[in-house]
Amino acid sequence: MAALAGDTGGADLRVDIGSLMLANPVLTASGTFGYAREFENLINLHRLGGIIVKGISLHPRQGNPPPRIAETACGMLNAIGLQNVGVERFVSEKIPYLRGLNVPVIVNILGDSVEQYGQIAANLAGVEGISALEVNISCPNVAHGGVSFGADTKMAAAVTRAVKAAADVPVMVKLSPNVTDIAAIAVAVQEAGADSISLINTLIGMAIDVDRKKPVLANMFGGLSGPAIKPVALRMVYQVARAVTIPVIGIGGISTTEDALEFMLAGAAAVQVGTANFVNPRGAEQIVDGLGEYVTREKLTSIRDIIGALEC
Repeated sequence: MAALAGDTGGADLRVDIGSLMLANPVLTASGTFGYAREFENLINLHRLGGIIVKGISLHPRQGNPPPRIAETACGMLNAIGLQNVGVERFVSEKIPYLRGLNVPVIVNILGDSVEQYGQIAANLAGVEGISALEVNISCPNVAHGGVSFGADTKMAAAVTRAVKAAADVPVMVKLSPNVTDIAAIAVAVQEAGADSISLINTLIGMAIDVDRKKPVLANMFGGLSGPAIKPVALRMVYQVARAVTIPVIGIGGISTTEDALEFMLAGAAAVQVGTANFVNPRGAEQIVDGLGEYVTREKLTSIRDIIGALEC
């Protein structure tokens, strides 16, 4: 079910993500919005283009020990460790609330093996209230030395095929930026059947406490997100959008309407707002308003007119 368009002055903000129609191109990024209920008193959830929930694994995960979040210049590091309730509890405890929202719900999934990805997708098949799956391939492949699935074209394609074989909703694959050639990974998952691609996931970084002479994060390394990664994300979205024919969703440092417009001009059909949710919980809703004002001001027929319209 599509989200409500809200008061956007009559501007047409609808976008297509494959077979999934969104009332506007603004989604919340996985891991930054919980299971949506956490934000219900802070933002009008019904005005979002879609909600991407916290990543779900086959079994519950406790995550990493604290400290596991650190503020950085223009962003943050996190080493949460993919803590989540597991797919069974997600279906029984979280989905009833989510299906009551008049907004498409996209479930982010993660696994330690190709088989686990397929099993999670199978467990979610037929569950009412799920509009699509987003596949996090930045996870380590425990059967192959811990290298992430998203770092190798063959492994990325294998995960995509496994999820597609079990899923009954569109499949979006979320790409890692920690690779040599992200366009090659994008082409591989498209050929394996992905319906859309989202990028980028976090960059790997670290912070050091000079007084203690120790890493700030207990896990040493963490995922860098926020405005600091926007130029990298924008470049990668531009490259991937020109390498594939399926829709691309931009992620990385998006906190203003202008940020969203940049990603859409670079070729993104939609965007995800992540770290900005911690700074301004109403940020995603404000971007929806801003896009409506932009379409009206520029006298566009639709926000779709600017997708990939960058002049080089």
